[in-house]
Amino acid sequence: MSLLASKSIVSGLAKLRLTVKAYKYVAAVGVAARFIQPTAAVHCTGRACSDEVSKAQGAKFTIGEPTIFSKIIDKSIPADILYEDERCLAFSDVSPQAPVHFLVIPKKIIPMLSLADDTDEMLLGHLLVVAKDVAQKQGLEKGYRVVINNGPDGSQSVYHLHIHVLGGRQMNWPPG
Repeated sequence: MSLLASKSIVSGLAKLRLTVKAYKYVAAVGVAARFIQPTAAVHCTGRACSDEVSKAQGAKFTIGEPTIFSKIIDKSIPADILYEDERCLAFSDVSPQAPVHFLVIPKKIIPMLSLADDTDEMLLGHLLVVAKDVAQKQGLEKGYRVVINNGPDGSQSVYHLHIHVLGGRQMNWPPG
């Protein structure tokens, strides 16, 4: 078997595994949705809902559809790219929530952190090291916050794993 054919088979198996995990997630969310009442008002108590929360509540998890991040990776959408290697990309957030706000995304499609598996361990570590390195290059020596939103209640609005790095000001606590 040729190397190209083996890579194609491995790639196909990886996509199949991701698809099975994604369908299980969609099925679990669908079942849970029948028993859990929406809690959007609870999330917004005492303050207005942010645009990001509203986007997340309306976001759809679709299998096989390109996301805005996959379009940034393939360069069909422009972005202020701060770092790129064969495994990931870091770029400025188009709607910054701090003086410095950038995202680090894997080039491998992982819809959300909860769908990552053991084979993604090295990649996930790499994303954090890149976040640290880019934060240093952005002058965030006094500190920064690293955030991963996961699923609807985590305010994930784009279903492609991404790490937010925010800095350049004092962060408040507790977040959310």
